[in-house]
Amino acid sequence: MAQFLQNKVIAHRGAWKANKLPQNSMASLQQAIALGCAGSEFDAWMTQDGVLVANHDAEFEGLAIEETTYAEIRKKKMPNGEVIPTVEDYLKAGMKQRKTKLIFEIKSSKVSKARTLELTQKSVALVKKLNAQDWVDYISFDLDACKKVVAMDKKARVAYLNGDLTPQQAKDAGFWGLDYHFKVFQQHPEWIEQAKDVGLTLNAWTVNDEEVMQWMLDQGFDFITTDEPANLLDMVSEE
Repeated sequence: MAQFLQNKVIAHRGAWKANKLPQNSMASLQQAIALGCAGSEFDAWMTQDGVLVANHDAEFEGLAIEETTYAEIRKKKMPNGEVIPTVEDYLKAGMKQRKTKLIFEIKSSKVSKARTLELTQKSVALVKKLNAQDWVDYISFDLDACKKVVAMDKKARVAYLNGDLTPQQAKDAGFWGLDYHFKVFQQHPEWIEQAKDVGLTLNAWTVNDEEVMQWMLDQGFDFITTDEPANLLDMVSEE
């Protein structure tokens, strides 16, 4: 069986930028897979009637996702003609291959903490239903969401995004990795070695500058999340 790629390159919201594809679209996911990225990141929200959809912003084509039914939101199209993908369809598309992992960001609800945790519960339940655990790494800015994923699936790979936990605190919470803004690691370079010492993976977002990419590679980061995956793939291949 083919193994997932290990080249460190995570396409941020899919590989959308070079070909001007909609972010979080099926097309940007397929482009990330075609490029050979180790992972393709996407963002999950929950519609008013409880359907999980992939989109970065809280709004889609002018509609507030959390205040709109799935049927209503499907009436809007992306610039390339796609409708908003359900998370289930997105995962199923990604599971047709075994090279590129799916980096599943659980968004923080604008409505309530309870909705964030409901989204989290439904996300983990969906991944289990589809047997998608091998493909999925979870990320979130919400500490409670990350802890809920771990509580629901002890084997889940969860990386925290918010940048306010030390590596030891993240390890104690049961997390698999740190996924902080690159400036956090520049301000706390000691966290890099500390994370390695306690067995956490290291990722940084969103790294588009090649000098910063090189610094991350030199520091031995496990992953780098970027809007420029083709550029980073070129750098990794030259190492």
